[in-house]
Amino acid sequence: MLALLEVDDLFAGYGSIRVLNGVSLQVEPGSITALLGSNGAGKTTLMRTIAGLIQANRGRILHEGKPIHRLPPPQRVGMGIVLVPEGRQVFSDFTVEENLKLGAFVPRARARMSTTQEEIYGFFPKLAERRRQAARTMSGGEQQMLALARGLMSRPRLLMLDEPSLGLAPVITEQLFQIIERIRDNGVTIFIVEQNVQTTLQIADQAYVLDQGKVVLQGAGATLAKEPRIRAAYLGI
Repeated sequence: MLALLEVDDLFAGYGSIRVLNGVSLQVEPGSITALLGSNGAGKTTLMRTIAGLIQANRGRILHEGKPIHRLPPPQRVGMGIVLVPEGRQVFSDFTVEENLKLGAFVPRARARMSTTQEEIYGFFPKLAERRRQAARTMSGGEQQMLALARGLMSRPRLLMLDEPSLGLAPVITEQLFQIIERIRDNGVTIFIVEQNVQTTLQIADQAYVLDQGKVVLQGAGATLAKEPRIRAAYLGI
């Protein structure tokens, strides 16, 4: 089966500071793929490079076998590659509904905006209740749900999530992961960076560990959960 996303020997960074040092990985269609690593390992940089927000210095990014690393970010979104960045970043003075509509800016998403919005309210009943409420008046968990929902408004084929549970209470985190699994079950491929390693590995089909901009471990989520280095470094076991 052709990978939905393939990263091949990717180098990238910020100016003269190199962060990614030859990253190679694959994300299979219909999967949840996790990207783990300590702070500064290059996880967010990789996500941003795939999204086109950072220009790769070397290497390739392939979408269904076709190179996309020279395409501008809007074109990648138009192909269904969507990043929900760390830190929620909702438009605080806009209502829930207005935030969602902003997510449907590419033509193929705009054409089905009303249908997609109702589908999303099925995933997030709280957002349906608060559709006319300003985002700034919502809890942190609700704002994170809104950020995720806004990403879904683009009708992604690959949804990249950067630390979606950051700062959330455990009960909200549990709900979030259940929703992520439902999104995958509805045909959206998930690529997730997440601090909650134990829960992430429970739902991940495949996982990669970055260290100093390189992949140092990879395998099935259940297998890596038993890996001694993972258990010692991230699970405190």
